[in-house]
Amino acid sequence: MVNKYFKRSHISEAKSRQVIRLFCEDMTATQIATLTGLNRNTVNRLLTEIRLAIVAYCEADSPLSGEVELDESYFGARRVRGKRGRGARGKTIVFGLLKRQGKVYTQIVPNVSRATLKQIVQAKVEPDSTIYSDGWRSYDGLVDWGYKRHYRVNHGANEFARGRSHINGIENFWGIAKVRLTKLRGLRPDHFNLHLKECEFRYNMRHEDMYHALLKILRKDALG
Repeated sequence: MVNKYFKRSHISEAKSRQVIRLFCEDMTATQIATLTGLNRNTVNRLLTEIRLAIVAYCEADSPLSGEVELDESYFGARRVRGKRGRGARGKTIVFGLLKRQGKVYTQIVPNVSRATLKQIVQAKVEPDSTIYSDGWRSYDGLVDWGYKRHYRVNHGANEFARGRSHINGIENFWGIAKVRLTKLRGLRPDHFNLHLKECEFRYNMRHEDMYHALLKILRKDALG
């Protein structure tokens, strides 16, 4: 049986589309298994394959341009006493870029050094963009990297907006992502990126028909 969405699958295309639709409706694996009559393990496998396709799609998407906000955030364990902000231990560091009124891009990073952030910014942001960030020192070289319009807010001085200079958009996304990921109790560390990218994809599809967009993505490169 040929399945346009899942290679080597023993379920029908109609059942595959049902799983994809329920995923887009944000159903849990247990709910999808109940509604489709599929085994829970089968559903978990299909959802993992869908999320892997989403990761590949997000990584291949076009660079951001226009007005772009930069920021980092920390996900995971509660803060270790005495350690704050960018020095927090026991957390996963995520760097994010957000085009105002547009898409977001996220990437797990080992640190927030200038070299680490520079590589991502230059790969994902067009040089003629206008960049907004906070005062973190790793952003000091943005002009030298070719980004001539760089505006900052000084969070350390309790400054969060000055005209168009703010990073409220990316900070709003962090809030949405953290609320969603906090609900996933017992999330395996090796699956964190899959769910992070799902948050990114859902945000980017907020004004689009996510179901039909995902069908198109999966038809282009069947899973499994």
